[in-house]
Amino acid sequence: MVKKLSGVWITGGSSGIGKAAAKEFARTGSRVFVSARRTRELEKLNEEIGKEKLSVTCFPCNVGSSANVEQTIKKIFAIQPVDCLINNAGITSFKAAEDNSINEINDIILTNLLGSIYTIKFLLPYFIKQGKGTIINIISSAADKIFTNSSAYTASKTGLMGYANVLREEVRKYNIKVINILPGATETAMWPSEVRKANSEKMMTAEEIARLLVWVYLQEGNMIPEEIRIKPIQGDL
Repeated sequence: MVKKLSGVWITGGSSGIGKAAAKEFARTGSRVFVSARRTRELEKLNEEIGKEKLSVTCFPCNVGSSANVEQTIKKIFAIQPVDCLINNAGITSFKAAEDNSINEINDIILTNLLGSIYTIKFLLPYFIKQGKGTIINIISSAADKIFTNSSAYTASKTGLMGYANVLREEVRKYNIKVINILPGATETAMWPSEVRKANSEKMMTAEEIARLLVWVYLQEGNMIPEEIRIKPIQGDL
């Protein structure tokens, strides 16, 4: 059974998986709301998707600011209710723990972990009132596998997965789905250019992940894929 299309909010939608997901959801006929910190990149997204005679509604938003998140949600619901949140905003640094600055650590935890918690926290009352909702968190295979030079990133993603797993049990009674997606290496700007150049053929594409997200969202009925792990055919880099 396929659900009736509604509204979808995608964070970190100016590039990578978020951008690809915005395009893919728009193609389904969903009303898509996209947020990111880079206003110009959001404008470019609409320019690109406009060539397909489609559009998304963009809001500059820093998910690391709880006040910013709260205001963005109010603006979205003033236009149309959404029943799906895709927590995609994320940053990293490929450094050893001893080399990460305090500012870098704070930025990663604030964006990846607290930012996702803020979006969930402020959306929950709307989802509870609606009696439904889908929260899809883009986690990472780093959440439960050791990769060196990614300690702060791993901490943020492991924390989000733990938060989401507890949340899922608490909101079942409201008909709210909480789904964690754990992708392996995906070719996005998050990776250094030299890594992408050397390994692009071994990496998944953002478009492949986007198609999976649409499929997950569209599933209806008494089924929930609580955790999905995806990797390149060749495995981790």
